[in-house]
Amino acid sequence: MADPQVVMMLVARLLMWMVATVYFFLESLVLCLIPRSYRRKDIKGNVVLVTGGGSGIGRLMCLKLAARGAVVVTWDVSEAGNEETVRQVQAAGGQCHGYVVDLCDRQAVYAAATRLKQEVGHVDILVNNAGVVTGKNIMESPDDSIQRTFDVNAICHFWTTKAFLGHMLAQNKGHIVTIASMAGKMACSGLVDYCASKYAAVGFHETLQAELKANGKDGVKTTCVCPVVISTGMFQGAESKYFPTLVPDFVAGEVVDAILMNTSTLYLPNYMWLMPLQIMMFPQKSMDMLGEILEMKELMKNFVGRRKTE
Repeated sequence: MADPQVVMMLVARLLMWMVATVYFFLESLVLCLIPRSYRRKDIKGNVVLVTGGGSGIGRLMCLKLAARGAVVVTWDVSEAGNEETVRQVQAAGGQCHGYVVDLCDRQAVYAAATRLKQEVGHVDILVNNAGVVTGKNIMESPDDSIQRTFDVNAICHFWTTKAFLGHMLAQNKGHIVTIASMAGKMACSGLVDYCASKYAAVGFHETLQAELKANGKDGVKTTCVCPVVISTGMFQGAESKYFPTLVPDFVAGEVVDAILMNTSTLYLPNYMWLMPLQIMMFPQKSMDMLGEILEMKELMKNFVGRRKTE
């Protein structure tokens, strides 16, 4: 039988939690009413590393972060993509450095990190953005493609974070950004490996966040980004009747603002936060029926993807 004093203490703490929760809701409401221009932090002179910065929203984020005065670094497996990002950032008057890095190679990540620190400086903001998609049913997905999906979408986050987190912890200042997906919050057929890897990315963010708080490192911020399909070409052909296809420039702008405002989780569109809530609250059969109503199984029906068009 539990100690009555322990039970009373728990009840008292739960009551405090309920009161605090009301305050936090009110705080969130007030923050929504404050113009973003008053909430953004200054990142001028900060070194920002964007993985997958050689194309898509990675390149757009590089441009927008550089416009804020950050010293931007792009890591991408494509040398031509890196060079084009560097060219565009510099043409706009920003500072940018490009490194060709295979994120699937742990030793290559650590070697590139050492070189970056020597040539540019310590990373203040890390944006784990690189991503790939196979877009096939599980039995049709080659083993190598499944492994690569996990390596790029989730596993490499450990290598990049371990490479730069030490300095952030020492300073109790920094920011780790995880570009995940709504596919990391809700399942979709034809995307078993992709969804699983994005679930892993979301779990990485949430557990890292918890670990930083447990160790008293509240100065090191974390942000997780969960968008629906973005029209970058990566998901070319995938479409839904009921969810919008997001414009890359809009997504990049929202992500940069989320970084500047220390937003913990960014859903795009913002009403998508309702989906994880429904998954937690409703029976599985109810969610299966909702998936049928929203025709989720049709999302990947006409999928082509960037890999087939290049």
